[in-house]
Amino acid sequence: MVTTHNLGFPRIGAQRELKFALEAYWKGQSSRDELTALGAQLRQRHWENQAGLDLVPAGDFSFYDQVLDMSFTLGNLPERARGFHGDVLDNYFRVARGRSAPDAEDHGACCGGVQAGEMTKWFDTNYHYIVPEFGASTEFKLDASRLLAQLAEAQAQGVKAKPVIIGPVTYLAIGKTKDGSDKLALLPRLLPVYAQMLEALADAGAEWVQIDEPILVTELDADWRHAFNLAYHDLKTCRVKLLLATYFGTLQENLHLAANLPVAGLHIDAVNARDEVPSLLNLLSSHKVVSLGVINGRNIWKTDLNAVLDWLEPVHERLGDRLWIAPSCSLLHVPVDLSGERKLDPEIRSWLAFALQKLDELKVLATALNQGRAAVEADLAGNRAAIAARRASPRVHNPVVKAAIAGITPTLGQRKSPYAVRARKQAALLNLPVYPTTTIGSFPQTAEIRQARSRFKAGEIDEAAYQDAMRVEIARCVREQEALGLDVLVHGEAERNDMVEYFGEQLDGYAFSQSGWVQSYGSRCVKPPILFGDISRPRTMTVEWIEYAQSLTAKPMKGMLTGPVTILNWSFVRDDQPRWVTCQQLALAIREEVLDLERAGVWVIQIDEAALREGLPLSKSQWQAYLAWAVESFRIAANGVADETQIHTHMCYSEFNDIMAAIADMDADVITIETSRSDMELLDAFDDFKYPNEIGPGVYDIHSPNIPSEQHIVDLMKKAAARIPAERLWVNPDCGLKTRQWAEVIPALRNMVAAAKTLRKSRDWYT
Repeated sequence: MVTTHNLGFPRIGAQRELKFALEAYWKGQSSRDELTALGAQLRQRHWENQAGLDLVPAGDFSFYDQVLDMSFTLGNLPERARGFHGDVLDNYFRVARGRSAPDAEDHGACCGGVQAGEMTKWFDTNYHYIVPEFGASTEFKLDASRLLAQLAEAQAQGVKAKPVIIGPVTYLAIGKTKDGSDKLALLPRLLPVYAQMLEALADAGAEWVQIDEPILVTELDADWRHAFNLAYHDLKTCRVKLLLATYFGTLQENLHLAANLPVAGLHIDAVNARDEVPSLLNLLSSHKVVSLGVINGRNIWKTDLNAVLDWLEPVHERLGDRLWIAPSCSLLHVPVDLSGERKLDPEIRSWLAFALQKLDELKVLATALNQGRAAVEADLAGNRAAIAARRASPRVHNPVVKAAIAGITPTLGQRKSPYAVRARKQAALLNLPVYPTTTIGSFPQTAEIRQARSRFKAGEIDEAAYQDAMRVEIARCVREQEALGLDVLVHGEAERNDMVEYFGEQLDGYAFSQSGWVQSYGSRCVKPPILFGDISRPRTMTVEWIEYAQSLTAKPMKGMLTGPVTILNWSFVRDDQPRWVTCQQLALAIREEVLDLERAGVWVIQIDEAALREGLPLSKSQWQAYLAWAVESFRIAANGVADETQIHTHMCYSEFNDIMAAIADMDADVITIETSRSDMELLDAFDDFKYPNEIGPGVYDIHSPNIPSEQHIVDLMKKAAARIPAERLWVNPDCGLKTRQWAEVIPALRNMVAAAKTLRKSRDWYT
């Protein structure tokens, strides 16, 4: 009999209950007891949602981030966050976001805000984790209370639970040393704590523990490969059975290593690595469990169940009871439930599966394998019809768009003149001071904005009234920026619900859910649009709003667009054609908007590519192919303009040091990039790579409520000016201000502008 299990479940709740509970607690509007009670309710509901599986995860629920959970479990807290009064949960939030609830900060100097932990993307997803911090003196001390409590809850509910933890090698690999020491030197200190953790779980009644090691789908040098052997030979005597889980990619040269580790079972992503399954079966010893991730945990299209059974049935015949099946990865990356999507187009809805529907698909596969296809013939027939209907739908294919893609030539991606020529023309037109100040685009989404949008969608106000309300907010945003003294203004994006969804709503080829929310970090959730067909732009998308904002000020107004690569990577993308084709379709649509903005007299245009690195393949051997079409797509979108038009792009919360050459090849006049949480670490790349254009290293961490001081910003910019000529530096936050409150934004930006003025007065320090 095949065993069914799940690697992880969405934690936010079908209606984002966790988001609202967290934000209420952080505002002091609810108690810690209320927050923890809500967490228990969600866990209970989620285990009920997974009923019928043979094993369900425990410990995958988190109040912010599973990597930060692991740091606290291992006793690895940054030095700056130790010694606080109050609850462990409050200290947890201090590391996550700089501070906790207001009443937790009453101790003032000793318990005020701290610098939040650095945040970056979890492999190639849009989920952000808090980066573990290490030093040569780092020690680890077990606190398994969270894991043990969640396991006990599951057992009390009658759930056969499989605790989920991050493996020791991946935990070290994704962290950073703050003193230049060797992370791997910490492994001998770390392994005894893992052994204690596994023994504690065994004592609590766990039979299996899922130990996630996704770093195995990346290229590892000899030292890291040896670390795997060292770690798992050290842990093999523990009394629990270890299911070592890999996902997001192929094992490639690590296949033999993974197959021979002394663990009871191995999970691989059989969506991305199906071709490796035959080799894996030949390598694995006859007593090991093989877990195959046969349902895509990263996308929302129905699985072709009949096709999966065609290749899975021979595997089952060979393995028998040793075969487990599961989603390819945690379902954290997809929405919870499709059943509530009553407004979604019925045809498109019939092609989709969210988390609960994916678990239903898993059960159908298991029944077919255990009892034969006849036992689920109705399910298989319905699935077959849905797959066929999607493939044949005329709504998916647009011959005009396909002809446009065929007509792309290299000249579409080329600016008329090199940067040095453009920079002189732009300087003459814009007349900006040294260290020009700007923001990344969005300003706070106030209660008034959200209420107007909600009333408009509900039909309580008409489009004219809604637009009037947005103009009021845009005018306020312009007034505030002028009062602050910013040099290049933005309209604040009041009319935009999300930087991708907003554009998707105006492009043909997209569909939208009502409740298809996915966690991005902490309480931040996104609702990725569904890219189901060929993309085209029927009308302008932003021009009227930017024109209105520009009419309110004599200062330069930035046009704000989301770039094609980011729209691609932050959508649920069609899986029936190569991603590069879809990206070029998006690039042509954005190019049309860029040219319309320029014709409207907008001389500064920002095309955000926050997700450029996110789409980077996990295997470095595949990087160049991806970067070639990703950079080309950006250039197609950006480079039809005159020399005088200044093109900006923005990137955030990823590691960019190793792709700086590709970023330079984008040839944006200005890039703004996140550096505040990493203390300008990103700029280390400029020691070896001389970035040729202008850059704004983010100096205000907008993901924390902490307000940076003027001196802090000056110090960060001095670090930047030590590597990049001052005449090519901008001063800006590290990301958009949508999630912050005006009461935080105004003083932070005031300090930022003051810092720029201080830098202009004392330019002798860097010469």
